[in-house]
Amino acid sequence: MKNYQIKSLNKTDKEITVDIAQDEIKKQYQFSFEKLQNELTVEGFRKGKAPKTVAEKYLSKEKIYNDLINTLLPKIYQEIIKKEDLKPVIAPKIDLVKAKENEDWQVKITVAEKPTIEIGDYKAVVKKVKAELKKDNIWVPGKDKKPEEPKKDNQKILNAVLTEIVKITKLEISDLIIEEELNNRLSKLVDDVQKIGLTMDNYLKSKNLTHEKIKEQFKNEIIDTYKLEFALSEIADRENLKVEQADLEKLFVNIKDEKERQMAKENSYFYASILRKQKTLDFILGL
Repeated sequence: MKNYQIKSLNKTDKEITVDIAQDEIKKQYQFSFEKLQNELTVEGFRKGKAPKTVAEKYLSKEKIYNDLINTLLPKIYQEIIKKEDLKPVIAPKIDLVKAKENEDWQVKITVAEKPTIEIGDYKAVVKKVKAELKKDNIWVPGKDKKPEEPKKDNQKILNAVLTEIVKITKLEISDLIIEEELNNRLSKLVDDVQKIGLTMDNYLKSKNLTHEKIKEQFKNEIIDTYKLEFALSEIADRENLKVEQADLEKLFVNIKDEKERQMAKENSYFYASILRKQKTLDFILGL
């Protein structure tokens, strides 16, 4: 096992400092070289059959080290989280602190774990919201207001309930999550603004916003989104809501395209999480 130290940054984030001996780097370098050599196509040789002296001319050190990093670091990360029984909720942030040739390497891995969740009496909240909406939705003949369609009514109830659940949920969102989501949202906004031929400054001015205001707005939205996601997961845990294999098979059988169905099966964990969330929303509506 690698030599590493773990430091808690806050209630959810941990920083793992890993030292990797140069002997292991050299061993992995050779492994990556041979792997790339087997994938190499050089004129005059069959694929993967170019001798080492020829392959060395076509495979740059940069390419070999990239493969080394993409192979070795995830393996080290998986070993550590398994040994330490960590429960990360997003991909880690990995930084190469020291990575000089013929020297030991040092890597810093920042992990965001699932936070401790304090959620109030969600059942009481649901019943209270539904009672208030039902009272507001009573139609009296002679008034303009008409009863809403059941589907629209359910969505209205769900939106109101989820808003209240966010309010009664307390947890500390990882800085890593916020940073990653914020960067993604800002990048997408810049791309969208450029597509309509505006600069960010002109766009923000037209919306009466500043860079700081838009970041704060996005940050608040991210926090509320994750509070809701974690709250729904906590409710599912408390109510023992599970997705069975039969639920997944029912979903997969409705995908007519064979390739798409196979891809869905390979990502069954993703679909299971969606189905579990839907079961949780149905449970909330049924309270």
